[in-house]
Amino acid sequence: MDTRDAVAGVLFALPYLALFTVFLLYPLVKGLYMSLFEWNFLTPSKSEFVGLQNYAYLLQDPNFWNALFNTVEFVVLTVPLIVILSLVLALGLNKQLTGKRVLQFVYFSPYVLTVSVVAIVWEQMFAQGGVFTHYLGWLFQGSPLNSEFWAMPALVVTTAWWQTGFYFAVLLAARQNVPETLYEAARLDGAGPWRTLRDITLPHMKNGLLFVVIASTIFQFQVFGQPFLMTEGGPVGSTQTLVLYLYELGFQTRELGFGAAVGYTLLIVLVSISLLNYYLLGVGDE
Repeated sequence: MDTRDAVAGVLFALPYLALFTVFLLYPLVKGLYMSLFEWNFLTPSKSEFVGLQNYAYLLQDPNFWNALFNTVEFVVLTVPLIVILSLVLALGLNKQLTGKRVLQFVYFSPYVLTVSVVAIVWEQMFAQGGVFTHYLGWLFQGSPLNSEFWAMPALVVTTAWWQTGFYFAVLLAARQNVPETLYEAARLDGAGPWRTLRDITLPHMKNGLLFVVIASTIFQFQVFGQPFLMTEGGPVGSTQTLVLYLYELGFQTRELGFGAAVGYTLLIVLVSISLLNYYLLGVGDE
């Protein structure tokens, strides 16, 4: 590569580097800096340096542990549900079916809705007299959103309905990239559907599945809109998540330094889980 090509490459990369620096790198560094201070919201110059005290206090804060537990519960319930539903839909709609295009549109269409629209629709379905309370009222004893036990599963169902379409499209593309000659060879060898799925389909969809698991895990750990709009973190804090707690610290109680410490703790959790997922699901790749 000559000097002229190198200069051209740098010039093409500059717009992205500028946006990356302003909207990602600077907030990242500023957040770490703020987490080491008792931040003065009105007069930042009077903020008091406290070192790692915010992180030490965070470990003793019951609200933080409650939010972390609720977030982990939400992720554990939501991610497997989304991955299984997406995989089943992708495998089913990869077959030659009448109206396949219409079904693909129907399953993907919820994903284009905003979280506020999704929240309004599902609040009506979970409300007293709605579809769920009409048929399953004996189970919920009222709206599930008002139940300390059922509020979180209600948010999980809402999220799965909203986001499965996107991951279904990813896995459908991954399934369509598997060579059909492999299935023809498997049929000649007498392999059944289960063995074909285990030995051909899933191994060749591994990269797509890895992306779906990591992306959905990261996205669900940042859940905010559903509990904020549908339950406001209740009842009795049963749906208060980490990002919702961070929002309350930043915009209601103005504890920006402590809120930044919560945000960085969430970042560490996300990076750790992503690396663990990559190791468990991606190990052995070339």
